[in-house]
Amino acid sequence: MEKKIKVLIVDDSAVARMILSELLSKDPQIKVVGIAQDPIIARQKIRTLKPDVITLDVEMPRVDGLTFLEELMAETPMPVVMVSSLTEKGCETTLRALELGAVDFVTKPRIDIVSELPNIIEEVTEKIKVASRVRVRARASIRAPSRRVGPDAVMPPSSSKGAMLRTTNKVVAIGASTGGTEAIRDILMGLPADLPGIVIVQHMPQRFTKLFAERLNKLCAMDVREAADGDRVIYGHALIAPGNYHMLLDRSGAEYYVKIKEGPQVNRHRPSVDVLFRSVARYAGKNAMGIILTGMGADGAAGLKEMKEAGALTMAQDERTSVVFGMPKEAIALGGAKEVLPLQKIPEAIVSFFRDDASRKNYTQHPT
Repeated sequence: MEKKIKVLIVDDSAVARMILSELLSKDPQIKVVGIAQDPIIARQKIRTLKPDVITLDVEMPRVDGLTFLEELMAETPMPVVMVSSLTEKGCETTLRALELGAVDFVTKPRIDIVSELPNIIEEVTEKIKVASRVRVRARASIRAPSRRVGPDAVMPPSSSKGAMLRTTNKVVAIGASTGGTEAIRDILMGLPADLPGIVIVQHMPQRFTKLFAERLNKLCAMDVREAADGDRVIYGHALIAPGNYHMLLDRSGAEYYVKIKEGPQVNRHRPSVDVLFRSVARYAGKNAMGIILTGMGADGAAGLKEMKEAGALTMAQDERTSVVFGMPKEAIALGGAKEVLPLQKIPEAIVSFFRDDASRKNYTQHPT
């Protein structure tokens, strides 16, 4: 008989504990071994129950969830799935939790919306199962770089603001899911300000993407923001697809811009990486670079292959540095990734791709 995944639920709300316990207990692969109404009780139960995964409310009494998570990751690292409200404070706290080492998050279920329960059950159980297989690693401390054009900038170091007004005939497209918030952060923090535009899909609900972009904008040399319909893809800017909307690349003459659309979910996601990658393959072709990062599922694999077939340079994050080696694995298996690189090598590859045509040719023939 297959060993069940042992879960400890930590939440100050009795209703939330009851709902999560009932939802998770419906899955034959999961066993709720305990509940705790605050982090102090949770510490005791972790020692005695030895759970495989913890679900943790982002807002807790006595000891707040972030303090508890930080201590847990320092003393007894284990997979944690945050349970977040959709308030602005809840979103901000959740993003900070991901920085501290939480594997993923789910939005707090509401007992008054019965029609949503089937989707909630599927999301929660799937993320618990993924989290149970994750190798938890401590996160490094965050330091914001200077927001200036560095010596490795692709374009001549004129005015940074002037560079940002130029249009580009090249573009980087990035797709990610579980573990992607930190992978994207690490990549963007490793890039100079004066690069051609970047378009990004990170699987994330509404409200979270705007705050995610704002946090990145404070940390990175490039300007980062949530995309709006019609935004131009220009030097020094990274655009993140808004939660619950697809983002597509389009072109008008020599200029790229993005379209933001609703439409049905693709691969169970909106925004979908495949939707973005396929549009990049169509409108940018060989002038694009496609990068698929950590995440569960297969979203983006087919689109990355289309980009490769259109002449784009494509790459996937390697297994060792991926939190979840799902999306990159599928892309590699499908033949969509020309290169497979560890996360820390990806910023260097992006800069090399854009430095000049000679550098691009050399990198393609002799990957780092």
